[in-house]
Amino acid sequence: MKRTHVYIGGEWVRPACTDVVEVENPATEQIIGVVPAAGATDVDRAVQAAQDALPHWAVLSPAERAAYLDRIWHYLDRRREEIARTVTLELGTPLKTATAIQAGLPLTVLRSYADLAGDYRFSEWVGNSFVVKEPVGVVGAITPWNYPLHQMIAKVAPALLAGCAVVLKPAELTPFVAHLLADAVHEAELPAGVFNMVCGPGAVIGTALAGHPGVDMVSFTGSTEVGKQISVLAASTVKKVALELGGKSANVILDDADLVTAVKVGVGNAFLNAGQTCTAWTRMLVPHSRYEEAVELAAAAAGKYAVGDPMCAGTRLGPVSSARQRASVLAHIDTGLSQGARLVAGGGDLPSRGHYVPATVLADVEPDDVVAQEEIFGPVLAVIPFSVDEEAVTIANNSRYGLSGAVWSGDENRALAVAGRLQSGSVDINGAAFNPVAPFGGYKQSGTGRELGRYGLDEFLQTKAIQR
Repeated sequence: MKRTHVYIGGEWVRPACTDVVEVENPATEQIIGVVPAAGATDVDRAVQAAQDALPHWAVLSPAERAAYLDRIWHYLDRRREEIARTVTLELGTPLKTATAIQAGLPLTVLRSYADLAGDYRFSEWVGNSFVVKEPVGVVGAITPWNYPLHQMIAKVAPALLAGCAVVLKPAELTPFVAHLLADAVHEAELPAGVFNMVCGPGAVIGTALAGHPGVDMVSFTGSTEVGKQISVLAASTVKKVALELGGKSANVILDDADLVTAVKVGVGNAFLNAGQTCTAWTRMLVPHSRYEEAVELAAAAAGKYAVGDPMCAGTRLGPVSSARQRASVLAHIDTGLSQGARLVAGGGDLPSRGHYVPATVLADVEPDDVVAQEEIFGPVLAVIPFSVDEEAVTIANNSRYGLSGAVWSGDENRALAVAGRLQSGSVDINGAAFNPVAPFGGYKQSGTGRELGRYGLDEFLQTKAIQR
């Protein structure tokens, strides 16, 4: 695979420099292609194209803008298989999971925004004031590699529906699926400049977008540390910032829960996408009275997540994204063991090639241990005991993050009471299904703002009151 151009002003154009980014298959460590490594000059061109396109795009009706989203959806829907295989090749997500989530979820989200235009109230009368919601302006969207197409769609779709123009900076590790999105935009014949895509290093492209005076809003998904840098850069022009950052979510299993189900589902959640999920329930909290049973169940469940070729139908655990990520995950495991954690699953021989990490379960973890506090972003689960519900809530909230979480109980009211006290943007009770139109975002250092559904659309709008 080889891409040599960036997408600016409705055309595939050559970037200002000839540098390239090599893209690796993390399962084989082979280079599978190259994409341009654009620079700040290309960001300037893309922002100018977006500014030029904005006035004409913003005055279209929501229904007209939604019609373009519908065209993009149809193009991507016809390429579900290609999307899944592309993500598997450049990220290592097992193909079955990639088909269902890496391809399926973003299409569901895109469809929801195409359908939302008819229901959303872009204006209303409040007394003698006509209150209208208008596009923020030019949006710089900076997206991560772990769910690449989903994170792009979660920003681009509502921004376009709102009437904004977009400059997208996709992740360097997973650029080819971003090019499929740009291909879809091109085929949908969006007005030139409404959508632009510039690939390149985050330190260059992300920095240029966040501080650019022509960008009115930055929407970023990634690490908390980079999110802080984005906020500082954006402050120079007081632009709006939406941040979806890290997580260290707690899976609280109360003493009256269906333990077998709670542990099985919890392990699966922690190891989804090789643990590279910001909402992963990486802390499993279990009452002392059922602790050893839960540890045994978790170890047995982890044993069913043998690493393997992500292209094989039966593989449940592929590689992590890069050699750097693998080294970081293994270092965290070593730190956990050095602080007294008990290894109940993990270790053993691994393939000689590929950035694989075994499904790892650490028991006897203390709430303040490194593996209970830091986002590891790998297939590592920490099991922590507690005595009473109050202690479980205290442990769960003992984190700088607050993105997601779970509560399991045979008494739904009890579960709701505990969920209501967790400091996180979302909580699942007894394995409730993910809702693609519910608000998604975090408390504390997990970020600001919300994505998905009408809440995600709100982020790209500003409110005006006209009195008469």
